[in-house]
Amino acid sequence: MALGNPIQFIQQTRAEISKIVWPTRREVILTTVMVFVMAALAAVFFALIDLAIRSGLQLLLGFFS
Repeated sequence: MALGNPIQFIQQTRAEISKIVWPTRREVILTTVMVFVMAALAAVFFALIDLAIRSGLQLLLGFFS
């Protein structure tokens, strides 16, 4: 495994780091809010599905008891 020049490595690293585009505060807030909204929608969806399955099973098992 060949070792490169450490100074060249640092220069290349700095060049790559300078290409990073950081999100703005507005973008961070917007995406955070969207994550919470989607998580809440998923929670409501799965709660409704759980309720429907539970009610269906209780109804089905009520016929056999």
